[in-house]
Amino acid sequence: MRALPTRPVLHSEWIKIRSVRATLWSLAGIFLATVGVTVLASATVGRAEADDLGGDPLFGAFYGLNFGQIAALAFGATAFAGEFHNGALRVSLGAVPDRSRLFLSKAAVTGALALAAGIATGFAGFLGGQAFMGPYALGLGDPGALRAVVGSGIYLALMALLAAGLTAVLRSGALVLGILIPFVLIVSFVVGDMAGGAASYLPDQAGQLVLYQHPPGALGPWTGLGVTALWSAAALAAGWTVLRRRDA
Repeated sequence: MRALPTRPVLHSEWIKIRSVRATLWSLAGIFLATVGVTVLASATVGRAEADDLGGDPLFGAFYGLNFGQIAALAFGATAFAGEFHNGALRVSLGAVPDRSRLFLSKAAVTGALALAAGIATGFAGFLGGQAFMGPYALGLGDPGALRAVVGSGIYLALMALLAAGLTAVLRSGALVLGILIPFVLIVSFVVGDMAGGAASYLPDQAGQLVLYQHPPGALGPWTGLGVTALWSAAALAAGWTVLRRRDA
């Protein structure tokens, strides 16, 4: 059988994402949650209290990312979960028999959309939030700021791909979100208190080092993001292996 060219497969994956309301809204939620919470938090803090915040001011400028990453996880999970309901995977394999091509195309479209949304979110959230900080505002020219903005977009894309890979393994977006959301919001910090420096290698904590002006711990900002990339790559590799070996 002649292989289907990659471009139509990529286009079909984009159509799938665009046609499922939950997936499209979770993609939009990356931007809306991050920017909305960041601007609201900055406006609430105000100029007078900015010098009393302590900690790393650059990391504080990305406060809304704590909420945006949940939307990124939801986007990655829902983008893949649709294949495992009501025989959709059999239909997809009927159109694209090459399972590797199908999986890689789906991952590429999911990652590209999450990255585009993440980069837009990083710039809008940072600039929008700092607009309320008056003389305490950071600019893109400040040390580490541009790196943090770009890195935040990459981080969100990697978290979406982490969820996507695990969804391909477990074949349930709800189950994956039931694992990852509590992990990111609660378990990661509990483990961090117990494990000390080892916790910096967890996917969320490692990736967020790119947001710091002066990253704590032994990992640098890009090295930490690389650790998150390894987590996402491992999840995708596991998902690809399961898709190739398991019946549709």
